[in-house]
Amino acid sequence: MTKIETSNPKGDNLGTRRIPKLRMADFPTADEIVRQGLQEAPSSESAVDVVLANPPTPDGGLWIRTQHRVGRRSRENMVWPQVSLAQMAALLHPVYSVRVIDANAERMSWAEYTEMLDTLSPKYYLTQVTAPTLENDMYGCFLAKARGAATIAFGTHVTPIPVETLRHYPVLDYVLVGEPDLTLRDLIDHLEDRFELRSADIELLFSKSDPGYQPDGQGDRASILPGIKGLAWRKGEEIIVNLPRPFISDLNDLPEPMHELLPLSMYRMPLIKGPFTFIVTSRGCPAGCTYCIKHVSYQYTTRLRAPDKLRKEMWNLKGLGIHNVHMYADLFTVNRDQVVDLCRRMIDEKINIKWTCNSRVDYVDEEMLQLMGQAGCRLISWGIESGNEQILRNVRKGAYPDKARRALHWAKKAGIMNWGYFIIGLPGETEETIRQTIDFSKKLPLDIALFHVAAPYPGTPFFFEVVEKGWFRKGTRWEQVDMDRETVLDYPELPAERLLYWQKRAFREWALRPGPMWTYPKMLFSDWSTMKTALNVGIQHLSWASTESGLPT
Repeated sequence: MTKIETSNPKGDNLGTRRIPKLRMADFPTADEIVRQGLQEAPSSESAVDVVLANPPTPDGGLWIRTQHRVGRRSRENMVWPQVSLAQMAALLHPVYSVRVIDANAERMSWAEYTEMLDTLSPKYYLTQVTAPTLENDMYGCFLAKARGAATIAFGTHVTPIPVETLRHYPVLDYVLVGEPDLTLRDLIDHLEDRFELRSADIELLFSKSDPGYQPDGQGDRASILPGIKGLAWRKGEEIIVNLPRPFISDLNDLPEPMHELLPLSMYRMPLIKGPFTFIVTSRGCPAGCTYCIKHVSYQYTTRLRAPDKLRKEMWNLKGLGIHNVHMYADLFTVNRDQVVDLCRRMIDEKINIKWTCNSRVDYVDEEMLQLMGQAGCRLISWGIESGNEQILRNVRKGAYPDKARRALHWAKKAGIMNWGYFIIGLPGETEETIRQTIDFSKKLPLDIALFHVAAPYPGTPFFFEVVEKGWFRKGTRWEQVDMDRETVLDYPELPAERLLYWQKRAFREWALRPGPMWTYPKMLFSDWSTMKTALNVGIQHLSWASTESGLPT
């Protein structure tokens, strides 16, 4: 009889065995394999040396951001050209391959942006940074850094606070402090050791701006970076801020921006038919307004571009299909001779370009405005700010209500539209002075009026005053330093909620009158292709202004 062996159920259970003693951890290491794989990965045909980026916006909407201005949500659906990026691209080309990404203009999602970075695989990634978009911009750096790029930032936020920005955002490698153009070229030339490829024009730019300049291409990164003026960088755990870089002494030495790298067909401005772009006419402004972010980057001296250079750039833009330009400057009318010379050239050559500009009310005269109108000027943006003279004196504006009234009437007489900017909540503001500003705005011949809340941007005298007097709302984040959607100001008699309430009320009172109500129909009928945008602008403004709440919507 065959013996049947019976199994021991407990013996078959491996869980009955003795548990091994605790050993020292010995985790597998795959870093070297991954690093080697990245280094050996073949470059794609579309790879570039440098990507100059205006990344996707915080909320997917349209934002206004450019080199020496602050970021803000565009309630008027303006799409601003990234000419500052095109200018820096021109300084790098042709020694380096470059690509400009304007994700704002192209309404690019983060997923699409990430795919673009994968395709371009840049060695260097340059982005502008503003206070309201700070973490958003750093996310772009994170994506680029994760793909092996060295990350570089410039702009009005990182210039006054380079150390703390680098300290809190380790994905950022370098900050270009102040005017970024030459610092960017100098940095990449040092890292790539390509000084021998500099053209005579580039050498001239460096030598004229800084006569004592000598590049140092020898040694390792830690030994060559200290000599690059205008740079903030990391040395291990330490953050180093080098000596400041002198301003470019002659803007005429700069190469013309590479406009062809921009999505020119996407740029739009209210009341302008079809696409437009910027022509930079000068840098710097001599006025002393304490709240103005422009002085952080370019400060108080002014450098002009020659009218002949501007004329040539216009003809080149016409060849690219652009027939509308904005004369982009801290103050376009800063020099009467330049403006008059340029206008006469445009008239004599029948250049037939429609253009807009900005101005102060105390930097114009009737004869000059008539000439500007004849040369094709369609609209002037005026920084009027307040209808109360004492408020203007508090912030060293210097352009008072009587001059505003006169200048705007001169412009209207010359056939030029007026766009007025006002600021609610400057130092000394009361509900009574706000009331004066609203009443004043309704008496002016304005086609468009925008009312912003004062924003203490870092580096401005207004910022330091707000810190000193304790007017910052507790718990403030940089993203909240926004002139349009919210405010960080808490005055003893005017808290943030009241400032936002008055901002909406001011626009509502100005806009909901028979004259201004024609503004949006004019936008509709001026260009049928922008009808959807014009309707959207109107809906946004009316929706925003219709609430009584002082909280942002």
